[in-house]
Amino acid sequence: MLKTLQHLPMSQKVLLNATEMHIALHRLACQLIENHDTFSETVLIGIQPRGIYLAERLKKLLEEEYEIENVQLGYLDITFYRDDFRRSVKPLEANKTNINFVVEDKKVVFIDDVLYTGRSIRSALTAIQSFGRPLEIELLTLIDRRFSRHLPIQPDYRGRQVDAIGDEKVKVCWKENDGEDAVYLVKK
Repeated sequence: MLKTLQHLPMSQKVLLNATEMHIALHRLACQLIENHDTFSETVLIGIQPRGIYLAERLKKLLEEEYEIENVQLGYLDITFYRDDFRRSVKPLEANKTNINFVVEDKKVVFIDDVLYTGRSIRSALTAIQSFGRPLEIELLTLIDRRFSRHLPIQPDYRGRQVDAIGDEKVKVCWKENDGEDAVYLVKK
């Protein structure tokens, strides 16, 4: 009997181990400091659901390791701003948006774990308008899947660029949620 696709074995390749993730996070934090200095006019926005882990890590690094005070961090849910939300067979479960500061005339840094097609970021650009008009918006991603873009969106800050093609998937694991810090390239 033939196996169905979901029962085929999957292989994983480690793209970043815990040490490499730690180094990438510090490099990203330093790049943010170079461009935003005191963060008095800059806010970080983690894209729900998985961008919040990266955003929280960066906030912690900026405050504890680099002694930047009062880094403002919010979470943005884009579920109902996506252009494909009505296509899902199962009911969508929205995440929580938590932005308790003004984004009007601020420099906003969107933070997401993986930049894939660009559709999530397009959705975030639409969603953030509900909270005001930012002075400028930048994008920070841990992983940039280079050959998968559907929209002309590029990160301003990237931890690592990955050439994943076909049915390959990038899986980012966070110690807080998944029990380990690692990034895998998963093949079916």
